[in-house]
Amino acid sequence: MKTTCCKYILAAAVATISVPVLGNGFALNEQSASTAGTNYAGRASNPIDATTIYGNPAGMSRLDHAQISAGAGFIHAKSDIDNAQGLFPGTNDGDMVPSELVPFAYYAQPLSDKWSAGLGFYVPFGVETNYESSFQGRFHGLKSRVQVLSLQPTISYTIADGVSIGGGPVISRLDGELSNAIPGGVLAQNPGVPPQIIPGLVNGPDTRVKMKGHDEAFGFNLGLLVALNDNLDWGITYHSKLKFKLDGHIDISNSPPASMVLANGRYNANLTIIMPESVDTSLTYHLNQWTLSAGATWTRWSRLQGLNVATDSPLGTIEQELNWEDTWSFAVGAAYRFNPQWEIRGGLGYDPSPTGNEYRTVRIPVSTRRTVTIGAGWTPTENLTFDLAYGHIWERSGKVEQETYQAEFKNSVDILVGQLTYRF
Repeated sequence: MKTTCCKYILAAAVATISVPVLGNGFALNEQSASTAGTNYAGRASNPIDATTIYGNPAGMSRLDHAQISAGAGFIHAKSDIDNAQGLFPGTNDGDMVPSELVPFAYYAQPLSDKWSAGLGFYVPFGVETNYESSFQGRFHGLKSRVQVLSLQPTISYTIADGVSIGGGPVISRLDGELSNAIPGGVLAQNPGVPPQIIPGLVNGPDTRVKMKGHDEAFGFNLGLLVALNDNLDWGITYHSKLKFKLDGHIDISNSPPASMVLANGRYNANLTIIMPESVDTSLTYHLNQWTLSAGATWTRWSRLQGLNVATDSPLGTIEQELNWEDTWSFAVGAAYRFNPQWEIRGGLGYDPSPTGNEYRTVRIPVSTRRTVTIGAGWTPTENLTFDLAYGHIWERSGKVEQETYQAEFKNSVDILVGQLTYRF
């Protein structure tokens, strides 16, 4: 067997410490229920409540009252794995994504006729997968849990009638825990010698690799909102990149006694990750009881060309190629207000994948997405609004073609987002 195969497995076990953070291919959208119903189509141009702090901070200038908006999104994913084959035996149960709750909260306060201030808390990135221990692709990933939490102090200013700007710094923290398996027969007799597979031990117990890391990063969010006429609004929002310098460790256990490269113990690991910047722009048209929106989001995924992980193990620096591409996603939505108490919403979305079959992995088996959403807003009193939205995501079948494992993944996601807004 070629030693490059073994080296790849070992490299994947270390290098994937960063992949799941970005690997979803898409930032989480669950920062608002009031815009979720229209598939976030008017997020940059239709400030409904305090959640505009994330969607477009300039929108705070349109809010007449101090208010708090808070809620959460419930995410339930389903995955089917077909036509699996690989170098090692194992199972392919699928449905490896646990259900998750994604919280958010915002506070907005007018300070004068021109100035407003606010504070937002949200989760812009996150992923979790947890395969069964006997998963056939376990040498490329078992458990992945990564979460990025962000806090955003924000101000907005009205430049002229119908024109406002807004922005603020973003303070983010990343926490991650990942695990891999390594074939029990992967050994090296001397330091510096490429790992070898010892045939008699291939079916031995897997070596387990568990990784943890964390860091804080700083960025910013800027927005512009313009009333083009009495009925038409245009907005644009820029979310800056977030640069994390992860310091973590790798725990190796159950390694064969003869192994030197994979000796049991704890090793240090560090790497630099850049979360890509994005630009969100949209138009919103108000026509009697209707509100129509269309939006587009550009994400600079091409920042992710590869990863370099430095370790103090005999493996040294590990490199992993990604070659991701920039994407444009699109959405359209509509809302209809029956009366001052009730509004219903609906939307459609399209999100292309930044990666193809060659670079898709078991940790990030997502593909191009199509989304449909519905929602409603209920305002029983002038001060209180409840928003609820449901979304369903279909993904095209995507192939994973890693060196020791190949399969077809078909994913779907159901999302329920709820929110309460209180004005005072």
